[in-house]
Amino acid sequence: MFAYYFELGLRSLRRNPVLTGLMIVTIAFGVAASMTMYSVFRAVSNNPIPQKSSQLYAVQIDNFGPQNNQNSEPPDELDYIDAMALLKAHRAPRQTALYPVKLSVISDDASQFPIRPTTYAVSSNAFPMFDIPFLYGGGWGAEDDENRASVVVIGRTLNDRLFHGANSVGREINLSGHNYRIAGVMDSWDPKPLFFDLASNGGFADAIQLFIPMSRAVDLQLITAGGTDCGAQNYGTGWDAFLRSSCSWVIYWAELPSKADADAYRQYLRDYAAAQQRAGRYGWAPNVRLRDVSQWLDYEHAVPPESKLSLYLSLGFLVICLVNTVGLLLAKFMRRASDIGVRRALGASRRTVYAQFLIEGATIGLAGGVLGLLLTGVGVWSVGLIFDAQIARLATLDFSLVALTLGVAVLATVLAAFYPTWRAAQIAPAWQLKSN
Repeated sequence: MFAYYFELGLRSLRRNPVLTGLMIVTIAFGVAASMTMYSVFRAVSNNPIPQKSSQLYAVQIDNFGPQNNQNSEPPDELDYIDAMALLKAHRAPRQTALYPVKLSVISDDASQFPIRPTTYAVSSNAFPMFDIPFLYGGGWGAEDDENRASVVVIGRTLNDRLFHGANSVGREINLSGHNYRIAGVMDSWDPKPLFFDLASNGGFADAIQLFIPMSRAVDLQLITAGGTDCGAQNYGTGWDAFLRSSCSWVIYWAELPSKADADAYRQYLRDYAAAQQRAGRYGWAPNVRLRDVSQWLDYEHAVPPESKLSLYLSLGFLVICLVNTVGLLLAKFMRRASDIGVRRALGASRRTVYAQFLIEGATIGLAGGVLGLLLTGVGVWSVGLIFDAQIARLATLDFSLVALTLGVAVLATVLAAFYPTWRAAQIAPAWQLKSN
């Protein structure tokens, strides 16, 4: 019977081409608008590391005092003294201090301009912590951190550009005048948003192509390319004075496999802050935070507010389109009241009327979904007119979005067809036979 009702639906589409075309266009525009905005929202609200998001924690310690905080929240970063103390204590199975730096890749070919890729100075634990995949080699070891070794991990894109995709492990590259030995080449890796550093670039900048040891970066006095918050203090002049200051600029993450580990580490942070209070560094009660990836993204408002607003507006537009579709379907179905009356008089049940007209509505929805899919493709291609280029490039028309677009179009139209179908099923056969 489904095939029969589907055939009737196709015939109905041809019977009233203007009315049918208007419904298809209405559904297509509503679905396309909502799916285009959903593609953006999906990209920016994505869980960047779902396999470990409940095990990775951002560490915050209040080194400014309540008078300098907002809503009693500690700074997002640590000062250098606290970061190094936590690293040395090694109370988490894995932990890393990190910060963004600016380095230029200088080619041996004098005719080529220097390249300035996105670069981070990290501890060796960062690679297993963040599940960074490797094409060749791997990360450096703890001894390289301690020895301030000139080693580097480069990204696949940079390796393709410099070494034409060959295994470059063991070779050297010049970074801002210093030679570094390549320890590993990352495979494609670009979590969005970049959960461990949302403050520096909003989480949607270019993929990271260079990692160097943080100890080496500090040894070279490489200033952070991210934020630095020194409050109202005047820490003096020089790099050593900056490292001894309470300026917050070091990002710190810990991997804690279980809730018990997280609770124990949180208590350790409180005890550490209390010890700093007793030592005279802090003049206030311990104020620490430990947030996993999901909590951190919520706290930092990683999802741009304009993407949420656009999604809500597009869904509202879809509802308006469906309301109009309800009216058009009602007009279409009620014009066939005499046909319905004859079918009912010949023995058709209300159930068969429901089946016929809901399948007909689904047929209209499928046609609207196909057109909506084309419009969605145009919308995804043009989102750069509304959103920042870093966000717009994340919106893609993949298989899941194609399936969702068609599914939403069919489901929405079937829902819109329920009331017109109910009205059609209430038609009295005897009255229709007498009037005709």
